[in-house]
Amino acid sequence: MRAFERSLADFPAPSPEALAVSARLAARIAAEIAAAGGRLRFDRYMQLALYAPGLGYYSAGSRKFGADGDFTTAPELSPLFARCLARPCAQVLAALGGGDVLEFGAGTGTMAAGVLAELARLDCLPGRYRILDASAELRERQRATLAAKVPALLDRVEWLDALPPAGSLRGVVLGNELLDAMPVRRFRIGADGPQELYVRGDAATGFELVAGPADAGCRAAVAAIEAAVGPLAEGYESEWNPALPAWFASLGETLAAGAAILIDYGHPRRAYYHPSRARGTFLCHYRHRAHDDALVWPGLQDLTAHVDFTAVADAALAAGFEVAGYCTQAWFLFGCGLEALLAEVDPEDLPRHVEAVRQVKLLTLPGEMGERFQAIGLTKGIGLRLPAFALRDERGRL
Repeated sequence: MRAFERSLADFPAPSPEALAVSARLAARIAAEIAAAGGRLRFDRYMQLALYAPGLGYYSAGSRKFGADGDFTTAPELSPLFARCLARPCAQVLAALGGGDVLEFGAGTGTMAAGVLAELARLDCLPGRYRILDASAELRERQRATLAAKVPALLDRVEWLDALPPAGSLRGVVLGNELLDAMPVRRFRIGADGPQELYVRGDAATGFELVAGPADAGCRAAVAAIEAAVGPLAEGYESEWNPALPAWFASLGETLAAGAAILIDYGHPRRAYYHPSRARGTFLCHYRHRAHDDALVWPGLQDLTAHVDFTAVADAALAAGFEVAGYCTQAWFLFGCGLEALLAEVDPEDLPRHVEAVRQVKLLTLPGEMGERFQAIGLTKGIGLRLPAFALRDERGRL
């Protein structure tokens, strides 16, 4: 019996309506397993669990963000996060003489509203603030948030169904907790080399994770990892993101000039595949509880894996970007002027000042988000050194 099954009674029970949606998704997954010959690659399972139209975690209408959801992101914790992020946006837009901002996966719209408000204060508004988000439910939440917080700027916001045409974007690309939600493939080191982890089972009896033969792609991925970190021990399990090269290639085609700033929890490759992480980094989030069983309640929980920022840098370079900086979230926010923004809060207004200090601690302390989250800056067609990475630039760790 898995640890999650033993503790299932401690988790808030999904509603009957949510369980019905999950059952429909499980039936669809089971049908794909049967059509694939009895097992499904994990990245396909994760794709369905997160993004199956109308059924997946990000496609259905369940609340995901904030205290009533499954997790809380940095923009939800503090408005200071978006205000900091707006600073490098303003610098890039000024260097280009104008342009747009494109945000991937805008969540509730809180970050978009904060970035737009700060860019207005800096007198450096983008021509358009474009949001690419597949969830119709989240789009409506984003629109409501923006209408409430920055009503005068709502007409600058545009929702997209796909990337803009090749070469048409000049400006800034933003992604906060974006890459961790990309489907990953999972592997295990067996006695004779790498094995791939698959999902098998059906909706009636449930799903299980099983090891099977590694194809050429799996063997190549593991070989590249071992070339960087040394041989992995028998029994070692982890994952890799096969979608990064194609994703960055598409983004590189779209962005004619500007920068991309991506923030997520992760590590450089040597730390990611350290022996201490012998079970990988894959996690599920359900009602602010983290566990590692992706096969329970498909569609009702977030599925994530940490980001290999070395792989991000490699894919970005291959797509024509330059790596302009890399550091922890804490150093990135300090480089964006977090201390100066905190100093704007009147210390005589004690409740407000204490709350602002609390938020800064959550964003920057090592035991909170400060070191678990990393920031990477990428530039293309623009000769600009991003000041956000001036205080600490750890590209050498990649």
